[in-house]
Amino acid sequence: MPEKTILKALAGETQATPPIWMMRQAGRYLPEYRETRAQAGDFLSLCYNPELAAEVTLQPIRRYGFDAAILFADILLVPQALGADLWFVTGEGPRLSTITTQAGMDKLKPVSEIHETLNPVYETVRILSRELPKETTLIGFAGAPWTVATYMIAGRGTKDQGPAHALKSENRPLFEALLDRITEATVEYLSAQIEAGAEVVKLFDSWAGSLKGDDFDRYAVEPARLIISQIKERHPGIPVIAFPREAGDGYIGFHKRTGADCVAVDDSVDAAWVAEHVQVDGCVQGNLKSSHMVTGGQALVDETRRIVDALKGGPHIFNLGHGITPDADPENVQLMIDTIRNG
Repeated sequence: MPEKTILKALAGETQATPPIWMMRQAGRYLPEYRETRAQAGDFLSLCYNPELAAEVTLQPIRRYGFDAAILFADILLVPQALGADLWFVTGEGPRLSTITTQAGMDKLKPVSEIHETLNPVYETVRILSRELPKETTLIGFAGAPWTVATYMIAGRGTKDQGPAHALKSENRPLFEALLDRITEATVEYLSAQIEAGAEVVKLFDSWAGSLKGDDFDRYAVEPARLIISQIKERHPGIPVIAFPREAGDGYIGFHKRTGADCVAVDDSVDAAWVAEHVQVDGCVQGNLKSSHMVTGGQALVDETRRIVDALKGGPHIFNLGHGITPDADPENVQLMIDTIRNG
């Protein structure tokens, strides 16, 4: 069995104390992150500066001793590497040039050229694999094809992913060609992260919940299955975490249908339900509401204990149900960790 607690959970081991990390644990809720980002100049400059990206990845490990560090990057670096224009609007988030026609699709670069743009990310991984404490697992990641496509089609995040659903209805061949390109690029990107030192990779399908019925199977399950099978073929023994956020009943059987070693669950599903329906197939990750990192107090302690207790019968990695928010109190993060580790 592996030594690191995260890897033990991913290998199917039930542990008395679940290992812990947090989505977006390197981020705006930490004063040290804000200082480093100011030094970088802007968000994208931080993503592409290996020394500073490694520094912000290490900051929450130094402060809290999380069991895993997740590479500091962004899911939209892959579209940029494929040739999409990418920029960030302060207070509003990312903007991309849109792909809604064959002409737009034709302008994208071949997958073989993405590493030219993404090499600084791989250098960040190499730095981290040298500098992380020996007990800390290094997680690489990418966005899942459907979620990345929603941004590439709409040019921004949208509440209902309407533009992507519209293209899927109106021009399915173009929509599927875009998904195929992203899928292929994602395999190459994750594979390069693993070669640089990532010990686990995670697939973030943040908008999976807007896919219903057959569409969920075709555009959330199937791309994840393809990516995971190719990663496993190239890198035997590397675990994969899949996060089809807000999948609801779609979480049931997701391990088996995709080959994922762990299924991360959001906070819209109850931990006891997860134990009964999802954890029976393997490791689960989750799922404290990120709002508890803002409000803290006894409610945070009680809910943390309830989740740990509900999922103690199988392999579990403790995490939030979504990323930590900028208004979170760093003291509440410590309270969560102390509650888990000290009972």
